[in-house]
Amino acid sequence: MPTTPNPVADRTDRSVTVLRDLLSPEALDSVEWRRWHEPGRTGTAVHALYETADDQPATAQLIRFDPGAHGDLHEHLGYELMFVLQGELLNDNGDRYGVGDLVIEEPGSVHRISTETGCTLLGIREAPVVPTN
Repeated sequence: MPTTPNPVADRTDRSVTVLRDLLSPEALDSVEWRRWHEPGRTGTAVHALYETADDQPATAQLIRFDPGAHGDLHEHLGYELMFVLQGELLNDNGDRYGVGDLVIEEPGSVHRISTETGCTLLGIREAPVVPTN
């Protein structure tokens, strides 16, 4: 006799985080932001979503850049995905990304991002980055 997959009682046996309506300013303003301090970076705050405990941890975070802010110059050891939720993001090669744009940096790529007007991103890294000079 067939069994019912995924019975209702088992559906709550999981850990899940839900952030609703992330394209609205109110939703993004409601998360807890902490300032991101590191050499070569100015005017940024983050809200951590997760970090794995691997030798090369993967991370996901919301990142908020103040107007005029920039990240550090860095090399990617793994893929990085950036999804623009608010504002405009500038890449040091001259590319400009707006709301709804998805950017994937490949392993070995080197770049520095900034914003003139401010922006908020969803950023996912499968491995750490290495600062470069």
